[in-house]
Amino acid sequence: MKFLEYTPFDSINLFLEQLNLGDCTMRVNLEAFSCKHTATDRRLSISLEHEAHLFFQEEELESFKQMVDTYLPDASRQWAATNEGSSLLDSMTKAIDEVIKIRECDIYSYNPDSDADPVLEKGSIWSFNYFFYNRKLKRVVSFCCYCTSKLSGDDFLTGAGW
Repeated sequence: MKFLEYTPFDSINLFLEQLNLGDCTMRVNLEAFSCKHTATDRRLSISLEHEAHLFFQEEELESFKQMVDTYLPDASRQWAATNEGSSLLDSMTKAIDEVIKIRECDIYSYNPDSDADPVLEKGSIWSFNYFFYNRKLKRVVSFCCYCTSKLSGDDFLTGAGW
């Protein structure tokens, strides 16, 4: 896979990571990749071809929209205030559509148990992950978002600064 640089994704990522959400911090990755195989990728994909990937759940676009509306209301309000009233969700779906043509995609979510979450760190509050895969274009867009509490920092847990 090859990372695809796309400026609107960078703008959305930067905006979401710089938000002041009070007692929590958001980590976001909205990224695009080309899935055109190299020789190494072909060998690896053949070896993994028969393994079950039950940790992904196929989704509809509406479930992605609902997740963004549910978990990012403060971000949506701040986006609208700084972007002339435009919707964060509309901006995200437009940017994703430009890269991958959403209506032609298979959409998957990854919602691991807290013990199995690869991005889980101390103080994590929630996380969600969506993957948009367009077979025809051979591209994947991933949107990974998680929130951590600022109160879980080492200084807070050890009582430093009291």
